[in-house]
Amino acid sequence: MTAAEASASSERLATLTSALSGIILGKEKAVRLAVTCLLARGHLLFEDQPGVGKTLLSQALAQSLGLLFRRVQFTSDLLPADILGASIYDREAGSFTFHPGPVFTQVLLADEINRATPKTQSALLEAMEEGKVTCDGTPHTLPVPFFVIATQNPSTQIGTFMLPESQLDRFLMRLALGIPDRNAERVMLQGQDRRELLRAMPPVMTWNELAHMQQLARLVHVSDPLLDYLQDLLAASRSAGHGMSPRAGLALLAAARAWALMQGRTMVLPEDVQEVALPVMSHRLANGVEEAERLLEEVPVP
Repeated sequence: MTAAEASASSERLATLTSALSGIILGKEKAVRLAVTCLLARGHLLFEDQPGVGKTLLSQALAQSLGLLFRRVQFTSDLLPADILGASIYDREAGSFTFHPGPVFTQVLLADEINRATPKTQSALLEAMEEGKVTCDGTPHTLPVPFFVIATQNPSTQIGTFMLPESQLDRFLMRLALGIPDRNAERVMLQGQDRRELLRAMPPVMTWNELAHMQQLARLVHVSDPLLDYLQDLLAASRSAGHGMSPRAGLALLAAARAWALMQGRTMVLPEDVQEVALPVMSHRLANGVEEAERLLEEVPVP
């Protein structure tokens, strides 16, 4: 990858994040991280209170790229077949025909995922990891891209089922939008309905453009000292027992590469790792954000 390609990609990605920030006010860093997650070919988990714009951001991200969007409301009575689809007997044909579920889309919003039972939650595992689902022994390939954005309610709320570690590990990042600052909230109260702005927003970038940038992100150079820094973070997380897995290391590396490309660089710097570390590491550590922050403070930066 050349410096010119990195610079051009950074400019196009800045246009995308600017358009999204016009819909989701006062949350520029979260918007950039969400785009980074997609650029790194990961899946995104939002853990936050209702009404802060998680669904709106998901819809805006899909619309800005011209991608097919579907939303599934997870409830305690939701079954795996309600998400994946099922084979139904066709009397005329005399055989079973597979009817795809809502998972067959490009951007899937799994809303309140921890209100469904563990069996239904796990139905997404193969789809998120392999890009396919299997019904009656027959695999069915999902569209490309396939990007899952899940929202999760705080575990203190009634009627929630904690996501197991294996499910959490499938999400590249976990983010919280939080309440907007006073100025952003004032603009929202005085201004036009955000959903009206969303309906009027044209695609900012084609999927082919973003797919090309995903390829470029994989080519961002990583030096040996930077790999040492990554491995030191992983080793420090394991010093007290259960820590981050090798897959977590790969996730952190992919996110850092994508963030570096967002900045228009052809190589990863330590600050790129630090910018994405909390959303990548926190849901993979027993003590969450607190432990991730401690690791960043204690592990020496090359």
